[in-house]
Amino acid sequence: MNATTADPRLDGRPVKRIAFDAERIAARVRELGAEITRRYPDGELLVLGLLKGSFIFLGDLVRQVRRPLQVDFVVASSYGDARSSSGHVRLVYDPETTLEGKHILLVEDIIDSGRTLTRLMDVLSERRPRSLDICALLHKHVAEHLRYPVTLLGFDAPDEFLVGYGLDHAENFRHLPYIASLQ
Repeated sequence: MNATTADPRLDGRPVKRIAFDAERIAARVRELGAEITRRYPDGELLVLGLLKGSFIFLGDLVRQVRRPLQVDFVVASSYGDARSSSGHVRLVYDPETTLEGKHILLVEDIIDSGRTLTRLMDVLSERRPRSLDICALLHKHVAEHLRYPVTLLGFDAPDEFLVGYGLDHAENFRHLPYIASLQ
């Protein structure tokens, strides 16, 4: 699809381009699932999705992992003035399960500034997991505040406003099976 092709799911909004089509995403998610299976051969594995953007990626990802695992979600909120995060993270929804002694894989849709993700990793590490890693679908490589490495990465992302496959614009377009940049 290109900018002249109409996709009714876009509600008339044109796309600049398709950054990652559904087939390419599915292939990379299969590869990531295999990597996760190899990386965590033993112990309890908890895959923690950072809501809302990660839910589609996480759902597809865990179906590709060939070992027992648990799934939970976290909702984090940064608070401060309207223009920037204060760096403080409040867990709006805290995982119900115990994290201590488990392998924790935090799944994120896209990494931008890294500020909230860094604080969230700090909070989670205080709960003494066996390991704590980040799996991100997309990374823009502009994260000035990210102090933790991204262990598993789907794609390097262009510095564009992306929607689809869980990524939204004003809560719209999450349902698209591909990732596109809007014009």
